[in-house]
Amino acid sequence: MDAAAAHLLDFTKPFDCTLLDQILLIAMDGNNPQRQAANEFLVRIKEHPDMWKRVDAILESSTQLTTKIFGLQVLTETIETKWKIIIQEQREGIRNYIVSKIISLSSTNESLKTNNVYLARLNLVLIQILKQDWPHNWPTFISDIVMSSKASESLCENNMNILKLLSEEIFDYSKDSLTSNKVKNLKYSLNDEFSQIFTLCEYILQLSHKKSLILSTLKTLQRYLTWIPLGYIFETGLITAIITKFLPDPSYRCASIDCLTEIASLTCNDIPEQYHLSIQILLATFLQTLQTIVPIDVNLQKAYESSSEEDQLFIQRLALFLSTYLKSYFHLFDNAISNNNINNNIKQNEII
Repeated sequence: MDAAAAHLLDFTKPFDCTLLDQILLIAMDGNNPQRQAANEFLVRIKEHPDMWKRVDAILESSTQLTTKIFGLQVLTETIETKWKIIIQEQREGIRNYIVSKIISLSSTNESLKTNNVYLARLNLVLIQILKQDWPHNWPTFISDIVMSSKASESLCENNMNILKLLSEEIFDYSKDSLTSNKVKNLKYSLNDEFSQIFTLCEYILQLSHKKSLILSTLKTLQRYLTWIPLGYIFETGLITAIITKFLPDPSYRCASIDCLTEIASLTCNDIPEQYHLSIQILLATFLQTLQTIVPIDVNLQKAYESSSEEDQLFIQRLALFLSTYLKSYFHLFDNAISNNNINNNIKQNEII
């Protein structure tokens, strides 16, 4: 192990990726007597200040997924801790390399499925770069990803996963890794350019027949619905499409109701009165569609006990949506029961 360490840490020689593969295999083998030494070596090599320069060789030469993931871990730590001190030409080189790998591995449906774990890690590395460079040093990112999505449905599907991760990183997970000013700038930029993302999502939901792409798009939209301008929710055909087109389809049922739950969780006081009728119609349309999925006379408790795992998950999500909606918006119906536009679709006992 000492000889191997000396060889791999000698940055004056070509990198021996096969040797690194072997060391990682030893480190994962609980029965190998050299496992502890292998793990100690991996810690040492990961901390080497120039190790990030070997990542491209690892990704291109290694035959082991675990070795590639190790290389991406090294690169991620470099981006998080040393990105600003790396010269701009090298930063752009890293960024372009990661983008090219992602495009290559998601260019076909077969490649997308085969490399899904590897791609997920590459996507995360790209997100770390975005947190450093976007928007100031990469102002065209949103337009770039939207434009590249037109190349193929498989590439578009992975781009949806990237956009989902971007929203999660900025709005959910950034508290401990970014300054408040940086988060504010990222939120402003994402909000400012969301029209391009929404147009892409609309296009997919209207025209695509690829189930995995539609599902990825619905899951991505879910992560955006709690903060995007309300006009995208209430002044477009989005709610109607989710309820009438995708909710009845078992393939999209849970993702659809998750989107509706996000809308239901919006604070009512933050929603202008002009959208209150749309909120009421949402429930009316939902209940109409629900009756085609779950007959009104079904005993849900008994149905839940005898249902498949997928149907049980739907019933759980259904309960969450209804409880969230009624908690947020039930008071809107105090004066709406007598409104013919609503009364034609909702019976008072159905609301209760």
